[in-house]
Amino acid sequence: MPPVSARLPVFPWDRLEPYKATAAAHPDGIVDLSVGTPVDPVPELIRAALADASDSPGYPTVWGTAVLRDALTGWVERRLGAAGVTHTQVLPVVGSKELVASLPTQLGLGPGDRVAFPRLAYPTYEVGARLAGAEPVPYDEPTELDPAGLKLLWLNSPSNPTGRVLSKDELRTAVAWARAHGVLVVSDECYLELGWEADPVSVLHPEISGGSFEGLVAVHSLSKRSNLAGYRAAFLAGDEAVLGELLKIRKHGGMMVPAPVQAATVAALGDDKHVTEQRERYERRRAALRSALAGHGFRIEHSEASLYLWATRDEPCWDTVGALAELGILVAPGEFYGAAGERHVRVAFTATDERVEAAVRRLAG
Repeated sequence: MPPVSARLPVFPWDRLEPYKATAAAHPDGIVDLSVGTPVDPVPELIRAALADASDSPGYPTVWGTAVLRDALTGWVERRLGAAGVTHTQVLPVVGSKELVASLPTQLGLGPGDRVAFPRLAYPTYEVGARLAGAEPVPYDEPTELDPAGLKLLWLNSPSNPTGRVLSKDELRTAVAWARAHGVLVVSDECYLELGWEADPVSVLHPEISGGSFEGLVAVHSLSKRSNLAGYRAAFLAGDEAVLGELLKIRKHGGMMVPAPVQAATVAALGDDKHVTEQRERYERRRAALRSALAGHGFRIEHSEASLYLWATRDEPCWDTVGALAELGILVAPGEFYGAAGERHVRVAFTATDERVEAAVRRLAG
């Protein structure tokens, strides 16, 4: 039997290791702006909720507790602007990356089916298609796709890696086109609460959805907005027929969010104060790095939202990665996100204040 991994590209981050070693050799240490992992403390109220629920000897349910589902539906209504959201329209998942990678398989897609995603995109969209044996199809504009055999259309706003935010008109057009052709829209909105120069909107907002979740699923994560990447806390909201089918499959697979993490999610979604405080940290770091990069000869494109600056010096991305590594700064080559990114780098602003200040000094020197 041929290995399933043979369907997949080389894991991109392994290619960054030599540059990481170069950056780590800097006398003042590495400034790692590559992966974008949260570095700030988990808010105390979330840690307290996790600890209070730590005596959880029994199996959790795949659908989550009623309290969790109340928190999910309440947040979707309050934050995304949807109305009348029910428990059948939400589903907790074990981190958004697991969901993205396995969704085509869980939807029953396979050879002969097509999965579309932005030409510059999080690489796991393609991985999910390949794991299922479906055809991955990158696009520039979704409405220019051939709908034949197209079963799943990924949207991503705010975008990883570019930080681009789709306008309401762009979202409406994509949703209308997909519905007209019977294509399921899954919108990755994990950075929705991190808009800087734009106000991102969910596909579940009534102005986009028309008041119906039919054919629409939104993916949300607490990793970035609440510093919970280590908790693997995420959820889906949208079409109850799709989520109901996923729930049945996930029950058989035992895909359960741990009970303490469910309790932590309830606490996180019920508190906006920590989100505001974290946004302020990121906003300061973003401004400092953006100015320093511009002073060092970079042009910043898009980047109106998310946790990244999409930067270029109009040279091959690996040349840029190498030059910054010599300064002890590690960034992600744009090529990781598709061939269209071959002359850009993605710069995360998730490092500590001290490391961001170090990067700014090095870029100025």
